[in-house]
Amino acid sequence: MLTVEEIETVPFEGQQPGTSGLRKKVKVFLQKNYVENFIQSILNVNEELEGCTLVVGGDGRYLVKEVVDTIIKICAGNGVGKLIIGQNGLLSTPAVSHLIRKNETLGGIILTASHNPGGVDNDFGIKFNTSNGGPAPDGVTNEIYRHSTIIKSYKIVPNIKCDITTIGITRFKIEDKDFVVEVIDSVKDYLDYMKEIFNFPLIKTLLEGSEDKKKFNVLIDSMNGVTGPYVKRIFVDELGATEDNLRRVVPMEDFGGIHPDPNLTYAEDLVREVRKGDYDFGAAFDGDGDRNMILGRGAMFVTPADSLAILASWLHVIPYFQRTGVKGFARSMPTAAAVDLVAKEMNKEMFEVPTGWKYFGNLMDADRLSLCGEESFGTGSDHIREKDGVWAALAWLNVIAHSGLSVKELLMRHWRKYGRNYFARHDFEECSLDSCRQLMTDLERTVTAEGFVGSKHYIQDVENAVVAADNFSYMDPIDRSVALNQGIRLVFENGSRIIYRLSGTGSQGATLRIYLEAFTPCDGDIHLSSEERLQSLVTLAMRFGRVRRYTGRDKPTVIT
Repeated sequence: MLTVEEIETVPFEGQQPGTSGLRKKVKVFLQKNYVENFIQSILNVNEELEGCTLVVGGDGRYLVKEVVDTIIKICAGNGVGKLIIGQNGLLSTPAVSHLIRKNETLGGIILTASHNPGGVDNDFGIKFNTSNGGPAPDGVTNEIYRHSTIIKSYKIVPNIKCDITTIGITRFKIEDKDFVVEVIDSVKDYLDYMKEIFNFPLIKTLLEGSEDKKKFNVLIDSMNGVTGPYVKRIFVDELGATEDNLRRVVPMEDFGGIHPDPNLTYAEDLVREVRKGDYDFGAAFDGDGDRNMILGRGAMFVTPADSLAILASWLHVIPYFQRTGVKGFARSMPTAAAVDLVAKEMNKEMFEVPTGWKYFGNLMDADRLSLCGEESFGTGSDHIREKDGVWAALAWLNVIAHSGLSVKELLMRHWRKYGRNYFARHDFEECSLDSCRQLMTDLERTVTAEGFVGSKHYIQDVENAVVAADNFSYMDPIDRSVALNQGIRLVFENGSRIIYRLSGTGSQGATLRIYLEAFTPCDGDIHLSSEERLQSLVTLAMRFGRVRRYTGRDKPTVIT
């Protein structure tokens, strides 16, 4: 029999979960009692903790195994009945969401800093997902933070030892209570689910080729993140691809020294390889597997907004949606409005929500949302309550296999029907938090001043008036909760938009994000580069926000 100990502790400053969990440098998490305090705070907000089941897993970055061990000890000390843990502590974020829903657990603890760099000198993160499988809503994260500011002790079973390297069930007796740890195959449940959602035989025929069609050559890059084992089992074992179709599929604690963010900057070597012309399709996923980048032959880049819109218009060919039907669509506010046009044409509900996947969950739970996405390379559906990178790639391949069209042909057909929403995001990373907050305060004062709406400015050498300007707020149509100060929007009469927002996904300093969107109708020039089409908007955005003054930067750190 093992015994529970109660250890005295004191609060740490700043354990406020951001957009998707608590993210800090590894050295912060290594402080004595730092992890213990935060895990205890998560458990403290759950009233139905006694005898419950939780899912635990992470993206394989530095510190995951050690923190899984701590979670086991603290959950044992707090009366949790069972933990479902991925082998070696590995579970993609989408897989955790699926396991929570499949097993009807109280929730899950995910150890990830998502697309942020890993390793001893970089980032770590912990986030809590609730019983619907989605990230904890604001009300829950605020309570976690409140508990972290008043915590005085945590409960732990320090002597419990559990092997997470071997699949199987281990049973413990904690004083008079049973405690079970089940270590599972990290991939199997998710793989089985994907086979229910998509037409695997059709995709397999596409990838292997047939008598009348040559092999459709793909290049899939896991960026040394958690999706490596998933990609090998799905694409090689199930769909007939070869090892040569995969890149960087071994999860590494430091992601091999790369920044595991699937965009044109950090996945540049994948872009370079696909640009050579040997591949018909390229895809990359981030550290925890919830983000994706899609490329066509010659490295034709599909923006996340276009990806969302095209999938929306083709959902009817995917078996899952043939069974469930297609409900509404949604996007985060900064995401280009391409899917809005599809929703209108299909007569479906369309929702614009703040950044953060948690805002989609209520809509899905109310059966009002089938497909949603964010400009930050996130696409997903109501099959789970997280964005899902591997799902997005399979969705594209299902559409390609069914339609017989290439990525480029799908894009061109879409633009000719709906027009093109040119889009770019400029990130100014690791800036002074105080300066960026002042930028947002001063900018809000400027755009809400009398006379700003209606003022005229030149866009592509054409005079355009500002037709709307605000600091975006959102009232959830399901629970009526309100999110304020979600980003400053400027909307022009020609449909162009400039949006300013401070990101909540960094581990230090502030990231200022400027989003730029310009719409070209289907009979206009849809063949320009984004740089050409958005050039004048970039100049306006830098001037309106006085970005150089507040950040000291003439240009962004990253453009996506």
